[in-house]
Amino acid sequence: MKRERALQVLLVLLGLFYCFWGYLLFDSLWHSRWLNGHNDVMPMFLSLNTALGPCLLLAAKQPAKHRLMILYGALSSLAHAFTMTIQSAQALAHGMHRKDSPQDIVIFVAIGVALLALLPPKQPSPAGAHISEPRVAEP
Repeated sequence: MKRERALQVLLVLLGLFYCFWGYLLFDSLWHSRWLNGHNDVMPMFLSLNTALGPCLLLAAKQPAKHRLMILYGALSSLAHAFTMTIQSAQALAHGMHRKDSPQDIVIFVAIGVALLALLPPKQPSPAGAHISEPRVAEP
């Protein structure tokens, strides 16, 4: 029960965190800030995580029923951290330093690992449950 409550708290915090990114996205698009420095990837990244925010908030109510959404949140965070790690290593190899590294890498790894650690166990399907034939509308 404590594990589920911890997951619910984490999902609410992350959901609110990602929803806040909607403000950053709106601000970036409204003021055309993404044009300064040709950073056209940032609004796309913000839009993906902004959309993830409400999904995580909905998953907080019944985490066991939204296992796949929680897993997506974890894996997308880990993929983001992995991508940032590669970018940071490449920048370092070229004598440059990325301003958001390494703290953002650590944050996204922590988010991904926490979600994976608290992921609800897979629910066994009922013994008699079977997948029905798809229904096709007749003309």
